[in-house]
Amino acid sequence: MADHRDLGRPLNRLVWQLLARTDRTPDDDARMVDAAHASQYHWREAGGPPWTRGEWLVSHVYAVLGRAEPALHRARRCLELARDEPGVADFDHAYAAEAMARALACAGELDQAATWRSRATEAGAAIADDEDRDIFTGDLADGPWFGLAADQELPTE
Repeated sequence: MADHRDLGRPLNRLVWQLLARTDRTPDDDARMVDAAHASQYHWREAGGPPWTRGEWLVSHVYAVLGRAEPALHRARRCLELARDEPGVADFDHAYAAEAMARALACAGELDQAATWRSRATEAGAAIADDEDRDIFTGDLADGPWFGLAADQELPTE
């Protein structure tokens, strides 16, 4: 049997290739969802990286596809794992907050999404490694944000 890492890597790459395409078909979208879930499964079986990263990827795929309910479900799981899972890096916390922000925006909860994007921005600024911080900042800037403006005011309490 192939090593789970040998199966997880190409599936992860496939997800990113499909995310980058602007001409995805409905079949491509279904394949992307399947690949994200399969990648997550194989990485879990292989024992790494932290599970929060797989949850982030699955949430991100669903959000990009405009599927708010599963995006929110996976974003919540990502946040739980970022809080509780051993081996979680500083950028995992930033990505967990970004997942919640994007999923909430997808669901049309723009005030809550703005709050979470602010948290993600703060967590991203705290990423120690310059390259990791730059990658996160780029991912945070990319859409879709479902009508949440980059400069949208945070709700007052």
